[in-house]
Amino acid sequence: MDIEAYFDRLWPITRSLTGDGNRETLKILSELVELEVHEVPSGTQCFDWTIPPEWNIKDAWIKDENGNKIVDFAKNNLHILGYSVPIHAKMTLSELMPNLYSLPDYPEVIPYLTSYYKERWGFCLSHNELMKIEDGIYEVYIDSDLNPKGNLTYGEAIIKGTSDKEVLFSTYICHPSLANNELSGPLVTAYIYRALKSITNLKYTYRFLFIPETIGSIMYLSKNGSHLKDKLIAGYTVTCIGDSGNFTYKRSRRGNSLADRAAELVLKQTERDYIVKDFFPSGSDERQYCSPGFNLPVGSLMRTMYGVYKEYHTSADNKSFISFEAMQKSIEKYLEIVKIIEMNDYYVNNQPYCEPQLGKRGLYPTLGSQKTHKLFVEALMWFLNYSDGEHDLIEIIEKSGLPYEEFSQVIEKCLDSGLISKNN
Repeated sequence: MDIEAYFDRLWPITRSLTGDGNRETLKILSELVELEVHEVPSGTQCFDWTIPPEWNIKDAWIKDENGNKIVDFAKNNLHILGYSVPIHAKMTLSELMPNLYSLPDYPEVIPYLTSYYKERWGFCLSHNELMKIEDGIYEVYIDSDLNPKGNLTYGEAIIKGTSDKEVLFSTYICHPSLANNELSGPLVTAYIYRALKSITNLKYTYRFLFIPETIGSIMYLSKNGSHLKDKLIAGYTVTCIGDSGNFTYKRSRRGNSLADRAAELVLKQTERDYIVKDFFPSGSDERQYCSPGFNLPVGSLMRTMYGVYKEYHTSADNKSFISFEAMQKSIEKYLEIVKIIEMNDYYVNNQPYCEPQLGKRGLYPTLGSQKTHKLFVEALMWFLNYSDGEHDLIEIIEKSGLPYEEFSQVIEKCLDSGLISKNN
């Protein structure tokens, strides 16, 4: 089944910080990823935060005096204010209005809004629809449940490499029917997992998290932060990665971590137009991973960044806004970054005094300066010269200005010939 088919199955599910929608989402994603699903009880303390009650909703609507539904959750799950408490009452328009939310500057779309940590109820609708509501008596119904004995649900998968040092891919599963801001992240992450799972000789261990945004990463760090501080060499928050916009890379708080350097090298060599942003302490879960107590090497490769596109957090962030071709290219871009991370190391030239005789080792073309061998020889010379245990491969590639793909064969041949050793 292709990525679009999975999108179509996941699209109608009502997701939030907690609830059965998240469980259903993880069950579907488990067809792509060997997920271990965990439940964390509501009320669990996580640093300065507490896991909220589990929220589930069955139905919600507003009816006019004639019994017509003027707002209906069954038609679009963005119509409900996330985490709305239950209510069934009749009220005047003036009583109803404080609980209706729209975007006057973008009048055709339904906004996505939540109230996780303050109990209230509400409905979201387009401003055009709001303006059509006339004075009268309205019946309001929200069939929801906030269970203080519920759970937060998340999924985790690990692909073990030969090293216990780890690379993290973290994405979130807490938004209802939003395409780029929600489903692009878990789908791209799932297909990254599938690609890496098929590789038998990975150097690093890869950890995949499917969590609700903010509280999920805070919860995870409260349980596993010390482990990540010890083992994590690079990580990425995967979000807003499905539209056709140019790539945007947000650096980790460190600014020059392996995650940053690998992503920026790939973008520099493969993209004409892209954006690199320094870390800023808002956005998605990278702000938790990069909080000062952890300062983990976690960045985020996106396409059009959250908050920048007008469709963000509205009903216009739908299937027509994204591109499955762009999503596939996003998967491939992340896999290129993984390739750089796997290749990167500090190497030592075992023949550092002048150039080694390459011909007798079968490393130099025997027919002079054939153009077909030119890039290989250039990469070989750069690699041998700067393999001094002080320059890692990314720095060598950056200095050379050569395509990173040229170095893969160079490394293999140099290691096989004994000219180069890894600086272990």
